[in-house]
Amino acid sequence: MRQRKYCVEIRVNSQSSIRIISDQVIYFDPYQIKEETHDADIIFITHDHPDHFSIEDITKVEKEDTVYVIPDCMYNLLGGENVITLNPYEKTEVEGYETVTLPSYNVRSAFHPEEKGYLGYIVTIEGKRVYVAGDCDLNDDNSKIRCDIACIPIGGKFTMDVKEAARLIEIIQPETVIPTHYGSFVGGKDAGEQLKKLVGDKAEVRLLLDEND
Repeated sequence: MRQRKYCVEIRVNSQSSIRIISDQVIYFDPYQIKEETHDADIIFITHDHPDHFSIEDITKVEKEDTVYVIPDCMYNLLGGENVITLNPYEKTEVEGYETVTLPSYNVRSAFHPEEKGYLGYIVTIEGKRVYVAGDCDLNDDNSKIRCDIACIPIGGKFTMDVKEAARLIEIIQPETVIPTHYGSFVGGKDAGEQLKKLVGDKAEVRLLLDEND
């Protein structure tokens, strides 16, 4: 495996649309992409809801050799060459990046049922385990993980809220937290600041979504 330099940049575009630049460019759930970049080496999709699986936005970032990683339940929506389908509790390598999947689901509502097979991902980039939760509550599965960087939703209603997210952070103890999924459809624009106050010095909370205001 070739040597990688340190992961230089993480951006949150909108909702849970995340872009990580390492020696490759990695997207999670591209959404509301403003410019056509066609720079995606890998695109991870957590589930099929339109603010996470947007063909319009995927088209703006994909290129000829982009590798797609999707839940197995989405095969009929994005099957074909360069598409890797995964189920919960799988461990594999995607273009050299160790990737572990876990189920992403709600406990308090039926918006994201566990039986659907929606995914959260833990991808190791530059030696850091980056957890991208998808849409979920605090549950028996994500409360058992270990990661260095946690990208977790905090908006409430469709996902965990600020208080629940703070509880998850207390349990899994990441070094860095990047809150997502607030300030637009659900969750006030100040939700990130609320989380930062609740977490205190337990972890570094980076409000990357707020930088787009």
